[in-house]
Amino acid sequence: MVGVVVTAAVALAAGYLLGRLRPWRRLGDWAADQIRFTGTWARGGVGRQAVVVLAHALTAPRTSRRIMRAPATDTPVPVPVRDPDWVANRSRTDQGGTP
Repeated sequence: MVGVVVTAAVALAAGYLLGRLRPWRRLGDWAADQIRFTGTWARGGVGRQAVVVLAHALTAPRTSRRIMRAPATDTPVPVPVRDPDWVANRSRTDQGGTP
């Protein structure tokens, strides 16, 4: 009888801690950040890439499937041209005013 009560208390405490820590969501956020901001994960080797892609596929299967089905882009995305006089060229709505 005492063992059942202790087991139930431990199970409730573990469930509470997992709910507060949210390890599944943290793993998914980490994997999404690693994929979104290509940096060291691309240079980390095949093993690191496999772990990141597997973690993303497990935590966000629909997003991973959509990414895998999207066709590769051959043309690079053009870099936006910076306007040195952007402050002077802002419209009233950009400045927070009414049009």
